[in-house]
Amino acid sequence: MNGVPGRSRTLLVLSLALVAIGGLVASGAVGATATVLDPDSKDAKNGVSEEAYRQPAPEPGDPYFEAAADDGSWISYENPRDEYRSPYLGDGSGKICVTLVNENGNPVVGTSVPNTSVTIPTDGATTWHPDADPMTVTFPMTDHYEFPLDGDEFGTSPDIAQGDGYMDSHCIEMHGNPIGSSVEYGKAEINGKYADRIDVAGYIQQTPAGDGWNSDLDPVADAESYEQAGGGWTTTQNSTHGGAVVVLQLDAPADERIESGSSNTSEKGGVDSTEPKDGSSDTTGGTGTGADGGDGGDGGDAMPGFGALAAVISLSIAVLARYR
Repeated sequence: MNGVPGRSRTLLVLSLALVAIGGLVASGAVGATATVLDPDSKDAKNGVSEEAYRQPAPEPGDPYFEAAADDGSWISYENPRDEYRSPYLGDGSGKICVTLVNENGNPVVGTSVPNTSVTIPTDGATTWHPDADPMTVTFPMTDHYEFPLDGDEFGTSPDIAQGDGYMDSHCIEMHGNPIGSSVEYGKAEINGKYADRIDVAGYIQQTPAGDGWNSDLDPVADAESYEQAGGGWTTTQNSTHGGAVVVLQLDAPADERIESGSSNTSEKGGVDSTEPKDGSSDTTGGTGTGADGGDGGDGGDAMPGFGALAAVISLSIAVLARYR
């Protein structure tokens, strides 16, 4: 910069430094904007009103494990609402379940909708069951039932005959009905303080031959209307067992939902704990770098470019000191 007076030279260096700083700040802002999630991704959704409730299915030796078929065709868990008809009139049996899921489709127990219940009218060969006619499930299930989720109705796992190894449904079961008897149920009715935050996603009914049934289902995607599901079934010699699941889904106002990031996990023995989700859980739907900052470290990459910014400032100070 020969020929430039000292004062002008100092101002020129300062101006160049400020231009560089402004450019870096702008690029940092662009970098931060680039981290905003695609609006169609799970992390960019409006959150959930209740975190997923992951209760491992009982294993052999656990109090609620009942039995499993030698050929791997079925598995059964103890259910406090499992009743045997007296007198026992035949091998007809069945179950009616309620599955409550959050806005992301993951099983929950209803802690976000206390003092709310679902009632399912039942008829036919259910009226003798003490928890039927009608069947009522009150939320949160953890406050009202000894074993809040007693059925593993959805998903698959190579390690067990049916289900994915995590409980997802609250059921009543009945045994001892005569072959040819019918189990009937009506449309679900939601009542209570937060009834407007629960939608009836649909019904899933199965009357398979033998004792097993298909659990390779999604509770929301595979739910049907009441009319399509059928509203009941009749047992036969080749199909002695049937089941129906009423699928409910939470739908809280967006401004009252929480960001997905921790889970109420029920450990064996019924001890509830709150733990961060690991990256493999599909409940979080991401790697912890969501729109809210998630769990992505300490947010060190939220505004990139400040390391270079500090370097430019230091260089500018050095140059100014040289030409003072």
